[in-house]
Amino acid sequence: MVLCNVVEELKKKEEIDEMRRKYRMTCWTGILLGAALFAAGCGKTPAGDTDPVENQSVAASASEPNEAGHEEDASAAEAGFPSQMPSFTAKDLEGNTVTEDIFGEKDLTVVNIWGTFCSPCVAEMPELGEWAQSMPDNVQIIGLIVDISGDEDTKHHDLAVEITEKAGAEFTHVIANADLDPVMRWVVGVPTTLFVDKEGNLVGEPIVGAYVDGYKTFVEEYLNGL
Repeated sequence: MVLCNVVEELKKKEEIDEMRRKYRMTCWTGILLGAALFAAGCGKTPAGDTDPVENQSVAASASEPNEAGHEEDASAAEAGFPSQMPSFTAKDLEGNTVTEDIFGEKDLTVVNIWGTFCSPCVAEMPELGEWAQSMPDNVQIIGLIVDISGDEDTKHHDLAVEITEKAGAEFTHVIANADLDPVMRWVVGVPTTLFVDKEGNLVGEPIVGAYVDGYKTFVEEYLNGL
């Protein structure tokens, strides 16, 4: 597994305060050969932009994978996550307003936290798009994008639109803002996937790393327990 740390090197304090939550995170991916260790760098985008986050640098180091090739899961509480999603008002990629009420629409919501700079996030997007089309009626998936800095950040917004359109990931993608800090501050890597019930409670274990089979397994087990 590769652990890519997005290191903060922003000079202005206000930029550091704004970007700390969004970019000081790790990006995980499984690897087959040591020679491929740095080839799948999380700092690259599918558009070939090797520096999608201005004034940032990317450092890589190795981490211990488990047999499944993804980071060992921990309960949301053990990982420091709150027990419930916060109240929030945010925008999706299409400019629509999204609030915590979205969780009440289904028995279970899969929340895939991702960034445009993260190659594993982008790589799993087509599979997530296919899965979204075949989910049970009482389950939904939403994306939560970490690296769009407000309405004026058209660069990363347009890149996110391009990624999701090419992948056929036609589900709601919410742009993370300060309202979501109570959850986002505990996200140490992307992709990270959370599971939220219709009351807004975090259920099960967060999964760090691109592991769609693991997401599907949890959803199936959760629904069987209803």
